[in-house]
Amino acid sequence: MIALPEIETIRRDLDREVSGLRIKSVEVIKTGFAKRSGGAKKFVARLEKMKIVNVRRRGLYLIIGLDSEDVMVGQLGTGGQMRRHANRDDVEPNTVVSITFTKSGQLRLVDGVGDAELFLVKAEKLVEEVPQLEGLGIDPLDQPVPWRMFGEMLLAQDAKLKAALTDDRVVVGLGEMYSDEILFAAGLRFDRLPNSLGPQEVRRLHRAMVETLHDAAKHRGATLEDGHYLDVHGQPGGYEDYLHVFKQAGKNGRPCSRCHRPIQKYRFRRRWTYFCEQCQI
Repeated sequence: MIALPEIETIRRDLDREVSGLRIKSVEVIKTGFAKRSGGAKKFVARLEKMKIVNVRRRGLYLIIGLDSEDVMVGQLGTGGQMRRHANRDDVEPNTVVSITFTKSGQLRLVDGVGDAELFLVKAEKLVEEVPQLEGLGIDPLDQPVPWRMFGEMLLAQDAKLKAALTDDRVVVGLGEMYSDEILFAAGLRFDRLPNSLGPQEVRRLHRAMVETLHDAAKHRGATLEDGHYLDVHGQPGGYEDYLHVFKQAGKNGRPCSRCHRPIQKYRFRRRWTYFCEQCQI
C-alpha cells in the first residue's frame, strides 16, 4: 500500500540522491512500457545526457525535473518501487526501466504489480497531459492548511466521513490505512456525516490528520505484509509498528490501545474499515 507518507519518503530520498546527476544511458527492459513517451527509442533519446534538476511531488505523482523542456513523471501505482542500485547489482525480476548516471550508479523502476508508470511530458503541458493533477485537495505534507479551511472543504462533502477523507479532491493520498488511523486518533466513526461535526471535532480531526501523516513520514512510511512498499534503498518503512486499528481486528489482532476492547472491522464501500466501537463516536 503506497500512500502519501510513502511517496513523500521516496521523493525526499530521490531529491537528495539523484538531483544534480547526469543521465548516461537508459534501458527500457519491459516491452511496450514507454508507449506514453512515444516508444522506447524516443524515451531513451529524450532522457540520455539530461541532468536531473530536482524531484518534486504533486499528490501521489513524482515530478522529476530535467535540464530540458521535459519532466519525467512517476506514478508508482499499488506496488511500484523506485530503487537506487550500483551498476554491478543484479537486475531484479520485474525491473522495467534502468537509468544509469555518469556517476553514482543507477535508478531503476521495479513493478511487480504492473500498474506503475514512468513517462516524459513537456513541462509546460504537465497538467494537460496528466489531468489527474488538476483539482487535487489539500496536501498536509506539502503545505500547512488552517483547520477552518479544512473544515469548509469537509463540510461541503455529501458523503460519510471516511469517504470524504479518501477523496483526493478533499485530501490527497490518504488511502484506507491512514484514514482509519486518523479517524481513530480523532475519536470519530467512519460513518459520521461531515455536517454532524462540531467545531472542536473538526479541529481534532485536522490535528489528527496532520500529526498522523507527519509521524508516518518521520518513520518512512509503512510496509505491510504484501511488501509492496520499500524505500529507494530497498528498506521497509517503520510506521506499521505504530498502527492502532488498521488490520488489528480478529482472533490474532491487538485490542484497542485506549479501552482494550476488540478492534472491529466493517465492510464499507467494498473494503474493510477498522475502528474501535467504544472510542470512536
